[in-house]
Amino acid sequence: MILNHLWGLYTHPKEEWHSIDQRHESYFYSLSHIAVISLIPVLMGYYSAAHLGWSIGVGDIIKLTPNSAMLMSIGMYFGLMTGVIALAMLIHELAKAFDATPTYTQSLELAAYTATPLFMVGFAAFLPVLWFVMLVGLIGLTYSVYLLYAGTPILMHIPEGKGFIYASSVVTCGLVLLAILMAASVILWSMGMGPVYVG
Repeated sequence: MILNHLWGLYTHPKEEWHSIDQRHESYFYSLSHIAVISLIPVLMGYYSAAHLGWSIGVGDIIKLTPNSAMLMSIGMYFGLMTGVIALAMLIHELAKAFDATPTYTQSLELAAYTATPLFMVGFAAFLPVLWFVMLVGLIGLTYSVYLLYAGTPILMHIPEGKGFIYASSVVTCGLVLLAILMAASVILWSMGMGPVYVG
């Protein structure tokens, strides 16, 4: 089953990382995990933007046209997939500096399972109020970072001290990737691919 480690990462993360390490799945399995879990924020984002409308605290509810919401959701899906795969590649390349020799599958597993809580934040869009989604997003981000710090020494087979520095480097690279994705979104919006609001 594609999501068979999901419950364990929330209830007993360190033991689950050891379980993931003991029986590595295929590269395709990890890609499938990302493909499925990325649908949560995408589908919820589409539904809340096109049908529920967003409240930013003041003013009217903001809604997008269904076509605009669909285009934004498709772009978001490919952005999330690209972001996780790029993070996995960075994890793999950074390993050389920390005397680790992970396979591409191990690097993708670390990136995919670390990103999972962040993608689960998509369920918060059932209540599309900005402060609520931001609060849940902060909790998801915090847990994702915790999973990264807990899983890095286990999956990369390095001491915890090195694992901490390695994970910190990955977090920094992740922030740079996020900034690049945001900049790409702004560029696309300025080229006429921005949201179309219901008037």
